[in-house]
Amino acid sequence: MDAAHDHLVAMLSRLKLTAIRDQLDSLVDEAGRRELTIREALGMFCEREIARKDERRIEMSIGLARFPFVRDLAGFDFAAQPSIDKSQVRELATGRFIANGEALLLLGPPGVGKTHLAVAIGREAITVGYTVLFVAAPTLVAQLAKAHGEGRLEDKLTHFAKPKLLIVDELGYLPFEPDAAHLFFQLVSRRYERGSMLITSNRAVSEWGSVFGDAVVATAILDRLLHHSHVLTIRGDSYRLREKRRSGLLQKATTAPAGTASA
Repeated sequence: MDAAHDHLVAMLSRLKLTAIRDQLDSLVDEAGRRELTIREALGMFCEREIARKDERRIEMSIGLARFPFVRDLAGFDFAAQPSIDKSQVRELATGRFIANGEALLLLGPPGVGKTHLAVAIGREAITVGYTVLFVAAPTLVAQLAKAHGEGRLEDKLTHFAKPKLLIVDELGYLPFEPDAAHLFFQLVSRRYERGSMLITSNRAVSEWGSVFGDAVVATAILDRLLHHSHVLTIRGDSYRLREKRRSGLLQKATTAPAGTASA
């Protein structure tokens, strides 16, 4: 009995069926209690193995994605941002736009939840099997510029072109140098119709000429991004400012002392 058990465990290890191996006794007991047929028991064993592999794949992929924090759609306050179509966000979270190589732009002022939604959609994409990479726009530009200066631009473009979904956060908070805008254009061109991009920005697309420092390059970038795209414009108050108002901090900071003229 022990020898047969050890031999079975060794075979499961060789086949890398580690979930079945680690839960073998409990799985066999469960199959017996439920009076499963051999076919049904085998199906249950496979389900547990797949669940373990999916769990590990998701865990590893989330680590590789380099999200700045943990956020999900369940934690997003849709009631506080009525300009957002909840059903549209749910549809985007299915990942169909990624399968089609489309772009997603999340636009709006600071603090309205753009990055929260970007991370949440990115995590959902990983769950359904897509590879994701998250990078802040200034970091992306700095890495491209550094690689260009060192003669490694092709390698860096390949790195950022590889994931099925590339999330570029906070585009527009800092202006691009002209050379950097051209490098970003090369990345957008590399991913065009082959890989999806999710971009968050506090600037309307009509202002991207000033963001990139070159209206011609901005037009070329937008031409590719908007060709197959979804654009969500969030209009609402900043969550951070709302919390300050609730605590009274904002009022204290903005209320002028008695007897003082206000502009």
